[in-house]
Amino acid sequence: MPRPFRSLSCLIPLLFAAHAYAAPALPDRVILVGDSTMASTTGYGDALCARFTPETSCVNLARGGRSSKSFRAEGRWDEVMGLLRDGAGFRKTYVLIQFGHNDQPGKPGRSTDYATEFPVNMKRYVDEAREAGGVPVLVTPLTRRSFKDGYVHNDLAPWAGTVRSIARDTKTPLVDLNAQSLAAVQAMGPKEADKMARTGSNFDYTHLGPEGSQRFSGIMAKELVRKLPALAADMRGAR
Repeated sequence: MPRPFRSLSCLIPLLFAAHAYAAPALPDRVILVGDSTMASTTGYGDALCARFTPETSCVNLARGGRSSKSFRAEGRWDEVMGLLRDGAGFRKTYVLIQFGHNDQPGKPGRSTDYATEFPVNMKRYVDEAREAGGVPVLVTPLTRRSFKDGYVHNDLAPWAGTVRSIARDTKTPLVDLNAQSLAAVQAMGPKEADKMARTGSNFDYTHLGPEGSQRFSGIMAKELVRKLPALAADMRGAR
């Protein structure tokens, strides 16, 4: 009589294992938080989202004109936190955080000091995303494409440097888009770099047109996979 019971007890772990094997893997999610250089129509964010597989959710919450201060003050970070709290359907949620352009001086209600207020704001984003179960990823600000004496004028260097320090101190993954985009634009030269902009009356040296969004989203995708190899499986063409 003990025999059937022994057989049954042996089958139970196998049944659990079969159930676990059959369960579909949860997808990843990516949330973009930033300013116009990441936002739809003016930045690389939508083009970056298009590089992920259909199974990977990519939510572009970046908005033009926002700084590390005003994004939170307007309640937009609350939306991010709401998504993180409702993250049970995802394996991981990566939160890409990029500010700097509108934190510069001369922008009332948005400007922050890069040595004091800006680092506090950025670290708070990192801490809160992590506490809510997300994976924060810091991104240094996209370079402007203005040249002076043959060289790109990197007026965002202080903000980029602050982001690098925060990433190091908090052990947060960093995509150094400022350094990568600066090198790319310098290699292009002024004439080629102008092709990255929007056309006509929308032309400037900060925002991106279709060609620019493709170019810099490609840099972002490559750097994301380099810093977070697990994301390679979420990129189109990786499977």
